[in-house]
Amino acid sequence: MEMVSYGIYYALGFICAGAAVTWLLSWPFAIPFYLLAAFCLNFFRDPEREIPAGPYAVSPADGKVVVVKQDDAGGHQVSIFLNVFDVHVNRTPIGGKVACVTYKKGEFLVASKPAASAANEQNVITIDGSIQGRPTRVVMKQIAGLIARRIVCNVQAGNVLEAGQRIGLMKFGSRVDLLLGPEWEIAVHAGERVTGGSTILARFKEAA
Repeated sequence: MEMVSYGIYYALGFICAGAAVTWLLSWPFAIPFYLLAAFCLNFFRDPEREIPAGPYAVSPADGKVVVVKQDDAGGHQVSIFLNVFDVHVNRTPIGGKVACVTYKKGEFLVASKPAASAANEQNVITIDGSIQGRPTRVVMKQIAGLIARRIVCNVQAGNVLEAGQRIGLMKFGSRVDLLLGPEWEIAVHAGERVTGGSTILARFKEAA
């Protein structure tokens, strides 16, 4: 299984610390360091995913859907909470061009709480795409949580992306919000488990 480079660095650090403790004291004192190394190797795993082809928006992250709602204009919000055992690599929901990437300072509330969507530190990625010849805009928010205080974003304005492409990482528990227009039909419900890059989150509506 592939792994994000951060995981290797963290794991090696804990392994070296464990080796030093073993040499200076004895191996039982090193067990916590080796357990932390194993946790890092698991946390930063980056499995390959089969990306479904079609007029879809795929899940940008692994986790549990905590919010599915519609606004007065017919737009949709889908929020996904990632616990520390989920894969934390983020993926783009649709293919398209990055219109802008905006970083917003904020708080570090528990990411599963509704208030976190607006109040927490976040990175906002706006993607303009074309589905079946019709334009669409999707906004993806990488939202820091109580534990996750580091957002990694590997894209910038002007980048052209494919659906399901890796675009970033959230460290140690977090939340991802997806905002879609009324031209989309949501395919998931609150409480559902989703898989980044593989689960169909929404379907593009047929032209009237």
